[in-house]
Amino acid sequence: MSRRLDPSALALHLVTDAALSAPRTVPDVVAAAVAGGAGMVQVREKSASARDLVALLVAVAERVGRDVPVLVDDRADVYLAARAAGAPVAGVHVGQSDLPVELARRICGPEAVLGLSAATDEELAAAAALPAGTVDYLGVGAVRATRTKPDHPEPLGVEGFGRAASRTSLPCLAIGGVRVEDAPGLRAAGAAGLAVVSGICADPDPGAAAGRYLRAFHGLPAGVVA
Repeated sequence: MSRRLDPSALALHLVTDAALSAPRTVPDVVAAAVAGGAGMVQVREKSASARDLVALLVAVAERVGRDVPVLVDDRADVYLAARAAGAPVAGVHVGQSDLPVELARRICGPEAVLGLSAATDEELAAAAALPAGTVDYLGVGAVRATRTKPDHPEPLGVEGFGRAASRTSLPCLAIGGVRVEDAPGLRAAGAAGLAVVSGICADPDPGAAAGRYLRAFHGLPAGVVA
């Protein structure tokens, strides 16, 4: 495990979505989810301008960034801008069509948390071949079809996720349409944690939703704090 990232933070990784969060603000939904047990946050707003994304990242980091790692999706420039503004931002998550991950590491520096999306055998093999310390974790999926990322790869399912996770020594987060009831099977299949969008952002009570995911992942009964 990377020295940059506490393993416990990976158990529940919240990915933001402003449309699903409305009429609540993204920082309000994030704060509720973190209070409910989310250990990491990825700010992802694909249609936002750079200016608006910096403002959102700073707002989220100011709310929760001293308690949990806050990352931004794709944008190393936005990460650097938020850091320059003094916000406690931890790193960046990059996809296969984004900035090459080795270049992202050089740009963001050795202290940044860096995640990488991977799904196919080729992508997993490429991730395994990266120099040690380049990547802190992989987001592996989609586990199921999901409307929050219409261009996702062919869904892996729980068994397919397990096969993918077995191909790498990097911690793997299961992402893409993950349901609460999937959590025990995904952990048994080798998941270091769950990355969740709509299951938390669209819930009327994001804190309670985060708690349900975390308890299911840890195999704890309802009412027990994970």
